[in-house]
Amino acid sequence: MPAKMSEASDDKHSRQGIGSLEIGLRVLNEIAFSPKPLSLKELSDQLELSSSRLHKYLISLSRMNYIVQVQNARYTLASASLTLGMAALKRIDPMPITFDAATRLNLATDRTVSVAIWNGNMPLIVKWLDSSQVLAVNIRLGSELSPFFSAAGRLFLAHLPHDRQHQIIDDYYQSPKALPRLKGKQLNREEFYTLMEAIKDDNLSCFYGDFLPDINVIASPVFNLSGQIQAVISLMGMASDTDVRPGQRLERLLSATVRGTTKLICGTAV
Repeated sequence: MPAKMSEASDDKHSRQGIGSLEIGLRVLNEIAFSPKPLSLKELSDQLELSSSRLHKYLISLSRMNYIVQVQNARYTLASASLTLGMAALKRIDPMPITFDAATRLNLATDRTVSVAIWNGNMPLIVKWLDSSQVLAVNIRLGSELSPFFSAAGRLFLAHLPHDRQHQIIDDYYQSPKALPRLKGKQLNREEFYTLMEAIKDDNLSCFYGDFLPDINVIASPVFNLSGQIQAVISLMGMASDTDVRPGQRLERLLSATVRGTTKLICGTAV
Protein backbone atom coordinates (compact mmCIF):
# COMPACT_ATOMS: atom_id res chain seq x y z
CA MET A 1 0.00 0.00 0.00
CA PRO A 2 2.71 2.62 0.81
CA ALA A 3 4.37 1.90 -2.54
CA LYS A 4 1.11 2.47 -4.42
CA MET A 5 0.47 5.71 -2.57
CA SER A 6 3.97 6.91 -3.46
CA GLU A 7 3.45 6.03 -7.10
CA ALA A 8 0.15 7.92 -7.16
CA SER A 9 1.79 10.98 -5.63
CA ASP A 10 4.68 10.87 -8.11
CA ASP A 11 2.23 10.51 -11.00
CA LYS A 12 0.29 13.57 -9.84
CA HIS A 13 3.39 15.76 -9.74
CA SER A 14 4.78 14.43 -13.04
CA ARG A 15 1.65 15.17 -15.06
CA GLN A 16 2.45 17.55 -17.85
CA GLY A 17 0.40 20.65 -18.50
CA ILE A 18 0.72 23.31 -21.13
CA GLY A 19 3.57 25.52 -20.06
CA SER A 20 2.71 28.37 -22.40
CA LEU A 21 -0.83 28.49 -21.05
CA GLU A 22 0.45 28.69 -17.49
CA ILE A 23 2.73 31.58 -18.45
CA GLY A 24 -0.18 33.34 -20.16
CA LEU A 25 -2.26 33.01 -17.01
CA ARG A 26 0.60 34.37 -14.94
CA VAL A 27 0.65 37.40 -17.22
CA LEU A 28 -3.11 37.82 -16.85
CA ASN A 29 -2.92 37.48 -13.06
CA GLU A 30 -0.17 40.08 -12.84
CA ILE A 31 -2.32 42.57 -14.74
CA ALA A 32 -5.41 41.65 -12.71
CA PHE A 33 -3.79 42.20 -9.32
CA SER A 34 -2.04 45.43 -10.24
CA PRO A 35 -3.71 48.58 -8.86
CA LYS A 36 -2.87 50.40 -12.12
CA PRO A 37 -2.30 49.55 -15.80
CA LEU A 38 1.17 48.15 -16.45
CA SER A 39 3.65 48.84 -19.23
CA LEU A 40 5.47 46.14 -21.17
CA LYS A 41 8.69 46.88 -19.27
CA GLU A 42 6.97 46.75 -15.87
CA LEU A 43 5.40 43.40 -16.71
CA SER A 44 8.70 42.11 -18.06
CA ASP A 45 10.52 43.05 -14.87
CA GLN A 46 7.86 41.68 -12.52
CA LEU A 47 7.43 38.39 -14.39
CA GLU A 48 11.12 38.02 -15.30
CA LEU A 49 10.25 37.43 -18.94
CA SER A 50 11.98 39.01 -21.91
CA SER A 51 10.00 41.79 -23.58
CA SER A 52 9.96 39.99 -26.94
CA ARG A 53 8.58 36.78 -25.42
CA LEU A 54 6.11 38.61 -23.20
CA HIS A 55 4.78 40.65 -26.10
CA LYS A 56 3.50 37.50 -27.83
CA TYR A 57 1.38 36.63 -24.79
CA LEU A 58 0.03 40.16 -24.63
CA ILE A 59 -1.01 40.00 -28.29
CA SER A 60 -2.90 36.73 -27.73
CA LEU A 61 -4.62 38.00 -24.57
CA SER A 62 -5.60 41.17 -26.42
CA ARG A 63 -7.01 39.20 -29.36
CA MET A 64 -9.18 37.21 -26.95
CA ASN A 65 -10.28 40.52 -25.34
CA TYR A 66 -8.92 39.60 -21.90
CA ILE A 67 -6.69 42.68 -21.82
CA VAL A 68 -6.62 46.03 -23.57
CA GLN A 69 -4.05 48.79 -24.08
CA VAL A 70 -4.72 52.12 -22.38
CA GLN A 71 -2.73 55.16 -21.32
CA ASN A 72 0.22 55.04 -23.70
CA ALA A 73 0.57 51.30 -24.25
CA ARG A 74 -0.22 50.19 -20.72
CA TYR A 75 -2.22 47.03 -20.19
CA THR A 76 -5.34 46.48 -18.10
CA LEU A 77 -8.23 44.00 -18.00
CA ALA A 78 -10.85 43.99 -20.77
CA SER A 79 -14.44 42.75 -21.07
CA ALA A 80 -13.69 39.02 -21.38
CA SER A 81 -11.95 39.11 -17.98
CA LEU A 82 -14.98 40.84 -16.48
CA THR A 83 -17.33 38.25 -18.02
CA LEU A 84 -15.21 35.40 -16.64
CA GLY A 85 -15.11 36.96 -13.19
CA MET A 86 -18.84 37.62 -13.05
CA ALA A 87 -19.60 34.07 -14.20
CA ALA A 88 -17.43 32.71 -11.37
CA LEU A 89 -19.05 34.98 -8.77
CA LYS A 90 -22.56 33.92 -9.82
CA ARG A 91 -21.63 30.33 -8.96
CA ILE A 92 -20.55 31.23 -5.42
CA ASP A 93 -23.05 30.29 -2.71
CA PRO A 94 -22.26 32.71 0.14
CA MET A 95 -23.94 30.90 3.04
CA PRO A 96 -21.87 27.67 2.99
CA ILE A 97 -18.76 29.86 2.85
CA THR A 98 -20.01 31.86 5.85
CA PHE A 99 -20.96 28.70 7.78
CA ASP A 100 -17.51 27.23 7.15
CA ALA A 101 -15.86 30.43 8.41
CA ALA A 102 -18.02 30.39 11.55
CA THR A 103 -17.07 26.78 12.23
CA ARG A 104 -13.37 27.58 11.93
CA LEU A 105 -13.78 30.55 14.27
CA ASN A 106 -15.59 28.35 16.79
CA LEU A 107 -12.78 25.79 16.72
CA ALA A 108 -10.03 28.42 16.91
CA THR A 109 -11.51 30.26 19.89
CA ASP A 110 -13.63 27.67 21.71
CA ARG A 111 -16.33 30.32 22.06
CA THR A 112 -19.99 30.12 21.10
CA VAL A 113 -20.37 31.38 17.52
CA SER A 114 -23.54 32.16 15.58
CA VAL A 115 -24.53 33.35 12.12
CA ALA A 116 -27.56 35.60 11.63
CA ILE A 117 -29.34 36.92 8.54
CA TRP A 118 -31.89 39.75 8.29
CA ASN A 119 -35.45 38.45 7.82
CA GLY A 120 -36.88 41.84 6.89
CA ASN A 121 -37.61 43.02 10.43
CA MET A 122 -34.99 41.48 12.69
CA PRO A 123 -32.02 39.09 12.69
CA LEU A 124 -32.67 35.34 12.45
CA ILE A 125 -30.13 32.81 13.77
CA VAL A 126 -29.32 30.32 10.97
CA LYS A 127 -26.20 28.75 12.51
CA TRP A 128 -25.35 28.09 16.14
CA LEU A 129 -22.11 26.51 17.36
CA ASP A 130 -21.64 25.89 21.08
CA SER A 131 -18.29 26.12 22.82
CA SER A 132 -17.01 23.39 25.13
CA GLN A 133 -18.50 25.49 27.94
CA VAL A 134 -22.17 25.73 26.93
CA LEU A 135 -23.65 29.13 27.77
CA ALA A 136 -26.94 29.36 29.63
CA VAL A 137 -28.76 31.50 27.05
CA ASN A 138 -32.21 31.09 25.53
CA ILE A 139 -30.96 31.74 21.99
CA ARG A 140 -30.59 28.88 19.58
CA LEU A 141 -30.94 28.00 15.90
CA GLY A 142 -34.07 29.68 14.52
CA SER A 143 -34.24 32.35 17.22
CA GLU A 144 -35.20 35.89 16.22
CA LEU A 145 -33.13 38.67 17.80
CA SER A 146 -33.93 42.23 18.73
CA PRO A 147 -32.42 44.96 16.55
CA PHE A 148 -31.76 46.89 19.77
CA PHE A 149 -30.72 44.21 22.27
CA SER A 150 -28.42 42.02 20.19
CA ALA A 151 -24.99 42.73 18.73
CA ALA A 152 -26.04 41.31 15.35
CA GLY A 153 -29.25 43.32 15.39
CA ARG A 154 -27.42 46.59 15.93
CA LEU A 155 -25.15 45.85 12.97
CA PHE A 156 -28.06 45.18 10.65
CA LEU A 157 -29.88 48.25 11.95
CA ALA A 158 -26.80 50.44 11.48
CA HIS A 159 -26.55 49.42 7.82
CA LEU A 160 -30.22 49.75 6.90
CA PRO A 161 -31.26 52.51 4.47
CA HIS A 162 -31.67 55.83 6.28
CA ASP A 163 -35.48 56.01 6.13
CA ARG A 164 -36.02 52.41 7.21
CA GLN A 165 -33.51 52.73 10.05
CA HIS A 166 -35.14 55.91 11.38
CA GLN A 167 -38.60 54.37 11.17
CA ILE A 168 -37.58 51.41 13.31
CA ILE A 169 -35.66 53.48 15.86
CA ASP A 170 -38.22 56.28 16.16
CA ASP A 171 -41.11 53.82 16.49
CA TYR A 172 -39.31 51.96 19.26
CA TYR A 173 -38.39 55.06 21.25
CA GLN A 174 -41.97 56.33 21.25
CA SER A 175 -42.77 53.83 24.00
CA PRO A 176 -39.71 51.70 24.79
CA LYS A 177 -40.13 48.66 27.02
CA ALA A 178 -36.50 49.16 28.03
CA LEU A 179 -33.68 51.41 26.90
CA PRO A 180 -30.74 49.86 25.04
CA ARG A 181 -27.48 49.80 26.98
CA LEU A 182 -23.79 50.11 26.21
CA LYS A 183 -21.31 49.18 28.93
CA GLY A 184 -24.17 49.36 31.41
CA LYS A 185 -25.27 52.87 30.42
CA GLN A 186 -28.80 53.42 29.14
CA LEU A 187 -28.95 55.15 25.77
CA ASN A 188 -31.52 57.75 24.83
CA ARG A 189 -32.54 58.12 21.19
CA GLU A 190 -29.82 60.61 20.26
CA GLU A 191 -27.15 58.49 21.94
CA PHE A 192 -28.41 55.40 20.15
CA TYR A 193 -28.18 57.17 16.78
CA THR A 194 -24.59 58.11 17.62
CA LEU A 195 -23.90 54.46 18.43
CA MET A 196 -25.37 53.44 15.05
CA GLU A 197 -22.91 55.71 13.27
CA ALA A 198 -19.97 54.26 15.19
CA ILE A 199 -21.06 50.68 14.52
CA LYS A 200 -21.43 51.37 10.80
CA ASP A 201 -18.03 53.04 10.64
CA ASP A 202 -16.27 50.25 12.55
CA ASN A 203 -18.35 47.29 11.24
CA LEU A 204 -18.22 46.05 14.81
CA SER A 205 -20.77 45.71 17.59
CA CYS A 206 -19.79 44.78 21.15
CA PHE A 207 -21.85 43.88 24.22
CA TYR A 208 -20.18 44.00 27.62
CA GLY A 209 -22.76 42.13 29.71
CA ASP A 210 -25.39 44.50 28.30
CA PHE A 211 -27.80 41.79 27.16
CA LEU A 212 -27.14 39.01 29.65
CA PRO A 213 -25.13 39.44 32.86
CA ASP A 214 -21.57 38.10 32.72
CA ILE A 215 -21.73 37.37 28.97
CA ASN A 216 -19.77 39.37 26.41
CA VAL A 217 -20.62 39.41 22.71
CA ILE A 218 -18.87 40.72 19.64
CA ALA A 219 -20.25 40.72 16.09
CA SER A 220 -19.09 41.76 12.64
CA PRO A 221 -20.70 41.60 9.17
CA VAL A 222 -20.02 39.64 6.01
CA PHE A 223 -20.86 41.66 2.89
CA ASN A 224 -22.18 40.65 -0.53
CA LEU A 225 -21.34 41.99 -3.98
CA SER A 226 -23.84 44.83 -3.58
CA GLY A 227 -22.05 46.08 -0.48
CA GLN A 228 -24.96 44.98 1.72
CA ILE A 229 -24.71 42.75 4.78
CA GLN A 230 -25.03 39.12 3.74
CA ALA A 231 -24.81 37.82 7.31
CA VAL A 232 -23.42 38.67 10.72
CA ILE A 233 -21.04 36.39 12.60
CA SER A 234 -21.20 36.76 16.39
CA LEU A 235 -18.91 35.38 19.07
CA MET A 236 -19.85 35.17 22.74
CA GLY A 237 -18.50 33.85 26.00
CA MET A 238 -18.26 34.44 29.72
CA ALA A 239 -17.08 37.96 30.53
CA SER A 240 -14.36 36.55 32.76
CA ASP A 241 -12.45 35.04 29.82
CA THR A 242 -13.95 36.66 26.72
CA ASP A 243 -12.38 40.04 26.09
CA VAL A 244 -14.31 41.58 23.20
CA ARG A 245 -12.64 44.97 23.23
CA PRO A 246 -11.43 46.21 19.83
CA GLY A 247 -7.81 45.32 19.23
CA GLN A 248 -7.82 42.27 21.48
CA ARG A 249 -7.27 38.71 20.24
CA LEU A 250 -10.93 37.72 19.79
CA GLU A 251 -11.77 40.90 17.90
CA ARG A 252 -8.77 40.41 15.61
CA LEU A 253 -9.77 36.81 14.89
CA LEU A 254 -13.39 37.76 14.19
CA SER A 255 -12.44 40.69 11.98
CA ALA A 256 -10.00 38.54 10.00
CA THR A 257 -12.72 35.91 9.61
CA VAL A 258 -15.35 38.27 8.20
CA ARG A 259 -12.84 40.01 5.93
CA GLY A 260 -11.70 36.69 4.52
CA THR A 261 -15.27 35.51 4.06
CA THR A 262 -16.27 38.72 2.28
CA LYS A 263 -13.25 38.35 0.01
CA LEU A 264 -14.22 34.79 -0.91
CA ILE A 265 -17.78 35.88 -1.70
CA CYS A 266 -16.95 39.10 -3.54
CA GLY A 267 -13.48 38.48 -4.85
CA THR A 268 -12.20 41.41 -2.83
CA ALA A 269 -12.71 43.05 0.55
CA VAL A 270 -15.59 45.55 0.63
